[in-house]
Amino acid sequence: MKLTMASSPHNHSHKSLSRLMMTVIAACIPGLIAQVFFFGSAVLIQLVLALITVSACEAAVLMLRKRKVWPTLSDGSAWLTGVLLALSIPPLAPWWIIVIGCLFAIVIVKQLYGGLGFNLFNPAMAAYVLLLVSFPVQMTSWLPVNDLIASPISFSQQLSVIFNGFTSAGFSVDQLRVAIDGTTMATPLDTVKTDVAHHLTVAESMSKPLFNDWFGLGWGWVNLGFLIGGLYLLKAKIINWHIPVSFLASLAVCSGIGYIAAPGTEPGVVFHLFSGATMLGAFFIATDPVSASTTNRGRLIYGALIGLLVYLIRTFGGYPDAVAFSVLLLNMAVPLIDYYTKPRTYGHGVK
Repeated sequence: MKLTMASSPHNHSHKSLSRLMMTVIAACIPGLIAQVFFFGSAVLIQLVLALITVSACEAAVLMLRKRKVWPTLSDGSAWLTGVLLALSIPPLAPWWIIVIGCLFAIVIVKQLYGGLGFNLFNPAMAAYVLLLVSFPVQMTSWLPVNDLIASPISFSQQLSVIFNGFTSAGFSVDQLRVAIDGTTMATPLDTVKTDVAHHLTVAESMSKPLFNDWFGLGWGWVNLGFLIGGLYLLKAKIINWHIPVSFLASLAVCSGIGYIAAPGTEPGVVFHLFSGATMLGAFFIATDPVSASTTNRGRLIYGALIGLLVYLIRTFGGYPDAVAFSVLLLNMAVPLIDYYTKPRTYGHGVK
């Protein structure tokens, strides 16, 4: 009888892999609802494109490898990758952006290394970085929230922009980004970073219509949605607390120190915690069981270093958000972290 050794981790649980993946996908729903409410239903279009692409890519590679398609596809790992990538890109990005990203995530980052359990990097974040570096204009064309757009965008117009590049009236994404005050608006993180570089204070930057008292309009609620989903994952014991808590604590401490040192140029703790992809990264991306650290002490170090890198790149780097870069850099450090934090084997070693 031939036995097959599955990839690690070899934890025994009453929860199947597909159930775990579906639970994580379901936990994304509060954040997804917030994105749809504030940024339009184009998010759903990207989500459908992502799910179709990852399913097709996973099936094609499995057939080439002469593996059974449905048992692997139905574990949900490819679908989760597609969901995370779709939630990370601008809703009105061209259709080929999400297709290229999903193809790279599944074929190159996941299957080329041997499939689930063998990939060194988080597939969704590796694809996101590839897209950001290769297509910076398309990957930074975020719209302001619906309330700040001069002309509401219907579902059919969003479809037209994604697949044709223009609405039926001939408006491009850049033209749609013009807000009610007649100025083209970026994300809150990008706006603050740019304004501070032009010698404006944070208070002056956050006086713009894009902001409320604490963070960017819409973005705070999106992060709150992912926080709710993340807390559910903790309660259901789908993820461990070590990575998200150390991630958020590290980011809070660093941004707090920065605010105390330079209150005029640092936006503060709440802004960092509820802007960009902070909560999505803390609970859904950094906690990837394959590419993250596997020891409890290692998870604390791993999460804390990600939080530190997020703050450093946001503050001093060339990109306004930094979750993807930080996660990938720490993915490379996981073997070293695990080596020095592995639990002691009783009966071995010296005092």
